[in-house]
Amino acid sequence: MGIINSYRLRLQRKRWRIRAFRKRRELKQIANRTDRIKPDDILLYCTQRNEKIRLPYFLDYYRKMGVGHFFFVDNDSDDGSVQYLEQQPDVSLWGARASYKRARFGADWLNWLQMKYAHGHWTLTVDPDEFLIYPFCDTRPLRALTDWLDASSIKSFSAMLLDMYPKGRLDEQPYRSGQNPMEIASWFDSGNYSMFRNFKFANLWIQGGPRARVFFKDNPEKAPALNKVPLVKWDRRYVYVSSTHMLLPRGLNQVYDEWGGEKASGVLLHAKFLDTFSAKALEELERGQHYAASVEYKAYADNLQTDPQLWCKWSERYINWRQLEILGLMSKGNWA
Repeated sequence: MGIINSYRLRLQRKRWRIRAFRKRRELKQIANRTDRIKPDDILLYCTQRNEKIRLPYFLDYYRKMGVGHFFFVDNDSDDGSVQYLEQQPDVSLWGARASYKRARFGADWLNWLQMKYAHGHWTLTVDPDEFLIYPFCDTRPLRALTDWLDASSIKSFSAMLLDMYPKGRLDEQPYRSGQNPMEIASWFDSGNYSMFRNFKFANLWIQGGPRARVFFKDNPEKAPALNKVPLVKWDRRYVYVSSTHMLLPRGLNQVYDEWGGEKASGVLLHAKFLDTFSAKALEELERGQHYAASVEYKAYADNLQTDPQLWCKWSERYINWRQLEILGLMSKGNWA
């Protein structure tokens, strides 16, 4: 990358950090338990709106994985999720009634909280419907992964977003609070993905899966991005640029070694497609708070009228992380 482009990215990173500092005024502290954070705690950051039904399993999943403290920004929920999160002893909670879109889809809010509280910690940034799978996650806690990353001088860990879905109608099996969503949404596309290198930010851009196949079949280039960098050894100088799709400095986005070998990577099982999806899609379309004039939610609303089934004859049922590695969707790299 040329000197001019490098300089422009440094200016852009500074601008996003200043923006996050200003956006802190939109956050109202509800429950601040950051005095309980230990120096080596793994932290999780999340924005949410009306996701109470998902929160019990989400918290349980990441507690068992080894997360020590949770940071939530609630964007004007009215389903009782604020009251639920406020009662959790390992959760610090802020509320924001301002525009999610004008906060760069929550990135400004989380960037500020990470700048203030996450320096020196391994930090996981995910949505309430995203569940990290990493090599050996069935036998090793997340701390084992971050210890290995530290020993290898690796500061970030990438994960592909893998859309999970049921076999049959999306509303056929009701989801219960506290239930593992993969008991219902247990299928995924094992292929059907495209990727290209984004040279400006040094990351891979991945698209495809059931959303491209069903909801964006006529415009696959507009399908949602599936590349994410959710796990980072945070430094207060870092910023997320576009959700968790990419960060600055750009070196954090690199997922391949210089000699072409693939670094260790994971998968985020994306349990969006439950029976709650239709109502959520319509709500978010009406709010108009998502990327590109909510084009994603317009596509959902248009197609949901025909009751699409995401399962197809090429769908594969999820088993474990080793299956995903065999399929080339993640890698243990040289972590043994």
